[in-house]
Amino acid sequence: MLRHLRANDERFKSVNFKEGLNLIVADTTGDSADTDTRNGAGKSSLVEVLHFLLGARFERRRSFLGKEALREFSFELEFDWSSLAEQNLHVYRSLSKPSEIYIDPDITTSLVNTEEPRKLSLAEWQYLLEEEFFALPENHNGVSGRAMLSLYMRRIGSSAFNEAIRTSPQQTLAEASTNLAYLLGLDWQLASRYRDLAARESTRRQLASAAKDPVWGRIVGRSSELRGQISDVQQRVNELARQIADFRVVPEYERLQARADEINQQIRLMRNEDIVDRRNLLDFDAAMEDVSDPQIDYLEEVYADLGVSLPGAVIRRYEEVREFHTSVVRNRRSYLEAEAAAIRERLAAREAERASLGEEQAGLLQTLNEGGALDALTALQQAFAREQALLESLRNRFEAARTLEASASEIRADRAQVESQMRADLVERDSIIDEISVRFREYAVRLYGPGRSAYLEIEPTSSALRVVPHIDSQDSRGIGNMVMFCFDLTVAVTAKRGGRGPDFLVHDSHLFDGVDERQVARALELAREVVDFEGMQYIATINSDDLAKAGAKGVELQDSVISPRLTDVYEDGGLFGFRFS
Repeated sequence: MLRHLRANDERFKSVNFKEGLNLIVADTTGDSADTDTRNGAGKSSLVEVLHFLLGARFERRRSFLGKEALREFSFELEFDWSSLAEQNLHVYRSLSKPSEIYIDPDITTSLVNTEEPRKLSLAEWQYLLEEEFFALPENHNGVSGRAMLSLYMRRIGSSAFNEAIRTSPQQTLAEASTNLAYLLGLDWQLASRYRDLAARESTRRQLASAAKDPVWGRIVGRSSELRGQISDVQQRVNELARQIADFRVVPEYERLQARADEINQQIRLMRNEDIVDRRNLLDFDAAMEDVSDPQIDYLEEVYADLGVSLPGAVIRRYEEVREFHTSVVRNRRSYLEAEAAAIRERLAAREAERASLGEEQAGLLQTLNEGGALDALTALQQAFAREQALLESLRNRFEAARTLEASASEIRADRAQVESQMRADLVERDSIIDEISVRFREYAVRLYGPGRSAYLEIEPTSSALRVVPHIDSQDSRGIGNMVMFCFDLTVAVTAKRGGRGPDFLVHDSHLFDGVDERQVARALELAREVVDFEGMQYIATINSDDLAKAGAKGVELQDSVISPRLTDVYEDGGLFGFRFS
């Protein structure tokens, strides 16, 4: 239940709620001038402030709370929270920083923290409220806690009093009926399929219209072609995913790569040196074969044939020359052999070094082959992201093409199927529907007596689950508003009993516009009896003359009036304590 509403400006009139019936009255005063009006007293403003604190999106240009005179206002609401046994939850939200919500104590942790308020985003706060007020499951696509709260606190600014089912003209019947199905204990997931079908039909029409554009084919294409492209890209995505999963980052990858390159260069240089040395070795071997001792014995024979006799001294000189030449040959052979041996040693040494370098290179290449550098992994991941984006784009195009190519008859067939399934489900929930209908009729009879036909129609159609409350002669604005009153009370009680809704209901005084004074009295008396019996809270803003009319009909409600009592005095009689344009 709601407990207290405050603001940081002392001019604001704090509101203290209680259990049961709460009436906030707007008075005329003895000092009121003919030009004063209760339309600016703040009755509707109260509902707007409650919505602001309970997670409504704030659009400064569209809300009266966006007025410059209220920019520094900060509001606080105190209310019950199921996990807090001995204290209430306080929520704070300012108009200067509407995206920041503070709660105290912090109920987001298992240990309740009372040291300081917890700051939340608007989405986080909406999520908590959906859990607390409506016990929504984690996956509740099609059902909105904010939309359901708009049924519990109808806003005149959103045209929520135009009809019972929808709380704004922008809300589709499929969306409204899905939320109602949840609150009433029907199959809301089945009802939500109407929303999907409506979205498909809307998309099909838009695409069919856009298909007349000559460039459409290049933008979307045909589903048969796109299906093949999706398969191709999917394979690339799978392969990249496998490579990333198998990838192992090698520490100092670049250093290892550089060392492998260096070894490869060394091996190449040694092979070049081997070629030169082997060529030299061949030359040395050939030179050694050509090297032989000098032969000078033939000189004696030559001179003998000529009849020349050589003296002994000359012969000795020849011997010396021969010995000299022999020495030269011997030295040359020794030199060639030494050089050849050196070349063979160098070849053998390089061969051994190449073998060692080859082993090192093989180890490096194996390491590099098994993994890679971090930048290589990053490149793989970037390629994977690009392919995934392309795949998603192709899928979107495929879905658009398939939707366009789907005939209206297919959608009609799906609608017929949902309608049939919903009809079968309602048969199974017949007892629940009877209970809801009886409750609505009971409330209507309390207001208009048994002479009027009153019933709640719940019927599946091809486009939405149809939920329509009826009271005879509801063409009258006043009766139409009382239909809405009975309907809201029925939904609130049903959801509360099923643990699917909060224990409060708030109505603006606009609900009682045009309503006969007898029905106003009976409605407020009924609300008091129902919420007292159900352990709930009903809050209504009402003009003092309507309250007086109820008293004249024998319904005494003064003990349900709570502070503050608003007046039509221009300067300080309203909820905010001052007037602003």
